[in-house]
Amino acid sequence: MDGPLVSVIVPNYNYAGSLELCLRALQEQTYRPIELIMVDDGSTDDSVAVAERLGVRVVHTEHNMGVAGARNLGTTHARGEILVFVDSDVAAYPDSVEVAVGMLAADPKLGAVCSIHDPEPLIRDSLVEEYRALQYYYWTASSEGPISFLFPAMVAMPRHVFDEVGQFNTRLRETEEVDYGHRLTQRYDMVLTSAVRSRHDHDDELFKLLRKLFKRGRARVPLYARRKRFARGFETSNRAGGSLAALAAVATLPALAFGPLGAVPPALALAVSILADLGMYRFVLRRRGPLFLLYYGTVHFVVNVTIAAGVAAGVLQWFLSARFRRLYDSDLLVRPSAAGEAAT
Repeated sequence: MDGPLVSVIVPNYNYAGSLELCLRALQEQTYRPIELIMVDDGSTDDSVAVAERLGVRVVHTEHNMGVAGARNLGTTHARGEILVFVDSDVAAYPDSVEVAVGMLAADPKLGAVCSIHDPEPLIRDSLVEEYRALQYYYWTASSEGPISFLFPAMVAMPRHVFDEVGQFNTRLRETEEVDYGHRLTQRYDMVLTSAVRSRHDHDDELFKLLRKLFKRGRARVPLYARRKRFARGFETSNRAGGSLAALAAVATLPALAFGPLGAVPPALALAVSILADLGMYRFVLRRRGPLFLLYYGTVHFVVNVTIAAGVAAGVLQWFLSARFRRLYDSDLLVRPSAAGEAAT
């Protein structure tokens, strides 16, 4: 049975490697009617050619705006009553749009439905990517239900909700989803659900992943300082404590120079860091065995240290920069021009 028109908006910047899998998955959705719009954000690879070969409508930004600006531009070309944002490194299951639309229709108070990615990556490129897929899956699956932290890699929302909440903040290149989730949940409920499934082509290089996590940790400080609490779902106080404990383990390593007693502080800090995510480590052990768990635990320790270091840098910047403290102020929210060229 046909329902309201759904506009699926795919922001893209140089993701030709996964774009075809993403677009084909959307073309094969069980839900109808759908209009599919790919917003190309100044790609220098053959992304546009991939989309055009599949017959997908392409909209171009005037310059590289970041994913927030690309999503905003896509909405100005969308005609649907429901907006579905899908990142170009995500492939949705065939019934994902249908399930999300059904959930929105069943609950008028529900403002957004977010997908949970599978624990297996869309494209297997490296052990780092397999680490990230498992870690991201566990943290999201254990947060299933009501959330205040938007997961925009695949999210559905009524058009009227987007119009009320407003556009994504283009000033926030790394944390637009935290800001948007906070704004949306002031008016509506939002859920994260495994009923809407997808696969994600996660970062496959450790340095790239660490750089992203450092920037995100730093940029979250002004928002959390203002709210005085973490977002509901994913980023919990327990996980934050695990990251801080990992950083403390590194910071106390010089105590080893004082002999056996000097090993106590870093060992205790490491134990706290492990206990904070003990359920995740058990999950990985059951799924991949002890050898991979050893690799996984090592990478996750580095990830935890990086996140905590990013937060520490953000705290320092918060004290030193008034502009940084105002990063999430609504009066500084940039609303980009709706200008763009549509190509068929």
